[in-house]
Amino acid sequence: MPRVSVLTPIYNTDHQHLKECIESILNQTYKDFEFLILNDSPDNKEIEKIVKSYKDKRIIYVKNEKNIGISASRNKLLKLSKGEYIAIFDHDDVSLPTRLEEQVKYLDEHPDIGLVSSFTEHFYGNKVIYISDYPEYDVDIKIMLTYDSSIAHTASMLRKDILIKNDIEYESFYSPAEDYRLWYRLMKVTKFYNIQHVLVRYRMHDSRTSIKQKVAMSLGHKNIVLEIRNEYPAYYDEMKKNYDKQTIFRLSLFGKLPLFKIKRNWIWLFGCLPIFKIKWEY
Repeated sequence: MPRVSVLTPIYNTDHQHLKECIESILNQTYKDFEFLILNDSPDNKEIEKIVKSYKDKRIIYVKNEKNIGISASRNKLLKLSKGEYIAIFDHDDVSLPTRLEEQVKYLDEHPDIGLVSSFTEHFYGNKVIYISDYPEYDVDIKIMLTYDSSIAHTASMLRKDILIKNDIEYESFYSPAEDYRLWYRLMKVTKFYNIQHVLVRYRMHDSRTSIKQKVAMSLGHKNIVLEIRNEYPAYYDEMKKNYDKQTIFRLSLFGKLPLFKIKRNWIWLFGCLPIFKIKWEY
């Protein structure tokens, strides 16, 4: 039985992106995993050929008879998985070589933590656009969840038994914000942690679901925010108290040189010079 199940649904994925995704997992320093790839675009024979071209026994390829959507596909992968730990990974991103090793080590050493994720490096083509950094500890992550998702889904690893014991799965009603809804369900049953450096490179392109389904994403996000604030008013109160102190966006040149950041209600030039104040809804 593999310790880790890496779950990747694919849907008409760009061929080069898919190859980079697959190879980033096969080249992990941690080796005890199965790699489940589910094709939700069954008529696309080319991406099937790409997956089958890799002769690695850890790859388990599955194809839906018809398109069933992202949430149903993720749930199907969860049911097929055999690992103690579930590593979520999207079909167009790139995992750094030590991703699985670092996350398994952290979960092994911290049995009270049910989910671990990391920073993500957003890139477009060959250029790094910015780094998404997230709160480190459970309480800060949950406070931030009353405003926005503070866990990178594509970089997350969680204990499968928590999902089983609490009957938690992805909910299609909230797609394409099904990951944010999952965090809400998990808030009451486990603790979170974000490793404070990049373990996954997040590919930015015009075909991402978050762009193509922008309205549905916004509506799903709004519903989840309201549910979290209603159930966790103390976290929301703390969020409002610290609103002006928190950075919600940072843009760096070459991923290293700070250009500007949005720190609650202010835009800061070079990360340190406040240039003007904005109205920001929370």
